[in-house]
Amino acid sequence: MIDFTSSLYLGFRHSSDALAPWASLTTGKPAALGTPALSATVARALAELQGCDAATLMPSTLHLYFDLFEMLRRDGIRIFIDAGAYPIARWAVERVAALGVPVHRLPHYDADATHRAIAASGTLHPVIVADGFCPSCGRAAPLEGYLDGIVPRRGYLVLDDTQALGIWGEHPGRRHPYGRGGGGSLRRHGVRSPHVILGSSLAKGFGAPLAALSGDAALIRRFERHSETRVHSSPPSLAVLHAARRALVLNAGSGEALRERLARLVGCLQEAIDELDVRLPRTLFPVQAIALDHPLRRQQHLAAQGINTAVVRGCDGGDKLVFVIRAEHRQSDIDRAVSALSPFRASQEPRRGAHR
Repeated sequence: MIDFTSSLYLGFRHSSDALAPWASLTTGKPAALGTPALSATVARALAELQGCDAATLMPSTLHLYFDLFEMLRRDGIRIFIDAGAYPIARWAVERVAALGVPVHRLPHYDADATHRAIAASGTLHPVIVADGFCPSCGRAAPLEGYLDGIVPRRGYLVLDDTQALGIWGEHPGRRHPYGRGGGGSLRRHGVRSPHVILGSSLAKGFGAPLAALSGDAALIRRFERHSETRVHSSPPSLAVLHAARRALVLNAGSGEALRERLARLVGCLQEAIDELDVRLPRTLFPVQAIALDHPLRRQQHLAAQGINTAVVRGCDGGDKLVFVIRAEHRQSDIDRAVSALSPFRASQEPRRGAHR
């Protein structure tokens, strides 16, 4: 079976024999009473990669967002959540909404609508919640437009940067389509602001199942003081921390070559699909969501031929057939998938000129 569902984009898998040894998996005590020294090392390296002052590590993004919004709600906030925001951040927003925080749902990546909503919202500090990058529509969040709306009112932009981390980086262009470094959205846009808070899982691009909150150093210190997860839960395990450190080392040493290979593979998939006259994704991001009639039927047809894909509800509300490309895929994998897909055509008019 050729798998096009895993989000280990760079192919970082971290087998046990590839990691440094550890004496025990966990400290046996909550993070508030102490974390392994390796945790601080990983957090510093990750913050530098992302272009932030500081970072702190959490067991998951669910823990991270629950604690973050609980802390921010004490400041007197009003939340403006993007319609395409990832469900885990949305669940945390729904929790503080139940505790009385006003919440407004905004059109996907519409900075003008966001400005109008904030201007009409009163005196509470605005907090915009959005993903840094949307694989479904192939667009990046309008960071500067969002910041223009919140900075005068002492608000925050909370970005889930899970998809961007490990892929997007500084100065994307023809030679380096994803940019350099893999630091994520802030590096891609050249933005550095104390009003931006990043929540990121390392489980996709870096293959390590833990989360990081990154941003202004004072805010990160405050979060660590107020986080209930840190009081009631253990920190990320030593095995996971070793995997995260290894991922950062691999990214520094071979990340650029892996991203270049990944971009070539995605480009090959797009060129082959273009010949089928189906609607093309607008981005070289490794999640390629393709609009076809009856996508579930297409998925089942591909599975019968040994090709594992996914059907995902897009930010436009429609279901799409999704190929997730990884740097470890081979050209023959792409060729076989396209050959299996070739009998199908989209019902709508083809849209060419996708970004290569």
